Amino acid sequence: MGQLPLLSIITFLPLVGAVIIMLARDEDEARLATNARNMALWTSFITFVVSLLIWFGFETGTAEFQFVEKAEWLPEFGIGYHMGVDGISMPFVLLSTLLTPICVLASWEAVKHRVKEYMIAFLVLETMMVGMFCALDFVTFYMFFEGVLIPMFLIIGVWGGPRRVYAAFKFFLYTLLGSVLMLLAILAIYFDAGTTDIPTLLQHRLPAEMQIWLWLAFFASFAVKVPMWPVHTWLPDAHVEAPTAGSVILAGVLLKMGAYGFLRFSVPMMPYGTEFFTPLVFTLSVVAIIYTSLVALAQEDMKKLIAYSSVAHMGYVTVGIFTLNVQGMQGAIFQMLSHGIVSAALFLLVGVIYDRLHTRMIDRYGGLADQMPHYALTFMIFMLASVGLPLTGGFIGEFLVIVGAFQVNTWVALLTASGMVLGAAYMLYLYRQVIFGALTKRDLMSLLDMKWREKLIFAPLILLTFWMGIYPEPLLNVMEASVVNIIENYQLALDERAGVSLAELMPGR
Repeated sequence: MGQLPLLSIITFLPLVGAVIIMLARDEDEARLATNARNMALWTSFITFVVSLLIWFGFETGTAEFQFVEKAEWLPEFGIGYHMGVDGISMPFVLLSTLLTPICVLASWEAVKHRVKEYMIAFLVLETMMVGMFCALDFVTFYMFFEGVLIPMFLIIGVWGGPRRVYAAFKFFLYTLLGSVLMLLAILAIYFDAGTTDIPTLLQHRLPAEMQIWLWLAFFASFAVKVPMWPVHTWLPDAHVEAPTAGSVILAGVLLKMGAYGFLRFSVPMMPYGTEFFTPLVFTLSVVAIIYTSLVALAQEDMKKLIAYSSVAHMGYVTVGIFTLNVQGMQGAIFQMLSHGIVSAALFLLVGVIYDRLHTRMIDRYGGLADQMPHYALTFMIFMLASVGLPLTGGFIGEFLVIVGAFQVNTWVALLTASGMVLGAAYMLYLYRQVIFGALTKRDLMSLLDMKWREKLIFAPLILLTFWMGIYPEPLLNVMEASVVNIIENYQLALDERAGVSLAELMPGR
């Protein structure tokens, strides 16, 4: 198993499936669409099964990159094809490969036009997501990081709602602008270190005066992707207009790319910049948690409410990362994984009733517990997981983040914890309005409960939510060594500074 290029296989297998679908020809449009669906489902499912080999073959207790693959690409520039995973990136590879077949299944009947192109876009998107988490060279990382934008732009812009073009361009321009600054920072790092190899750069100490500006350039890109307040305004529009499966991938994986960037680059490569800007991150994160939770309470569209809740939950993640202690960082990663599953499920649940009534307005529903009991039960599980109920994955991540924050700043911890109360308010409001009450609307009385395909989609997500909440140890063990390594290297870098004040690092002072 160690000899197989597993990371290359799971990265490019979806691309092979996309090419096969692209080359398929059939005069019968219906048969061509069915073949495209089947090929996308089998390709993404096989990719997920192969990715499980990484989980079973992963060695805990080491911070070293594993399943490493290297090949020359542009040796004269010090740029190569370098892939590998550690305890931070490996879980996100599995999250990406799990959600893709679920998205294909969720789109089985919902997407009726240009099915072939839709399935190609999703498989290309999977290649970009997996490649980004596996890349150990800055150039290949940047290519995958930006490559995600293209299929997602098309998924929103072609198969989205009435304002899909506006939402797609807003999503693309917001995320692209920050990434241009990151590209300039990558070039600056390359000229300083002479390489784009990420493991080498993690050992390289960048000049202190450079780190402030480099950190800001990376922050411009990653903060938009998270998204952090106040650069979060593209997200509600993108979620509302995207098809259900597009929202699932957007919330489940794409929002994690920015936080992953903080963990992989900002903290370990720019420790002085991290120390200087940590108060700024705490401030923006706390504002995001409280403000967007209050905004969520005022929403009339189910998707918008869940979209704003995603911004609030990602605020926990950025607080946890910048506590720079083991509990906070592990909590941040755990929260990302839990939110990836729970938010994906919540958007899928909205999709289930949207496919039946073609509206997401909260006031159009009520009393669904009578007509759709299985749906009501499933909704309750993920609503409580989103709130952070004990025995669900949402509780473990939020609890660890708050424990980590208390070690740094009591006020940050208290304000972060207030998000749990506000989260309970807007999620319980949503559940009460949609599920409970009298079934008075005549068009709701004819709604059928979930089909077997819909139950099949939610079954693994329910199991994972409870597994993460009841037995989180395996996941925490996987990430522990890598987290400890980041913190130790960060502290070592600060010790090496030997008394230089942070104010002296600012250029011009």
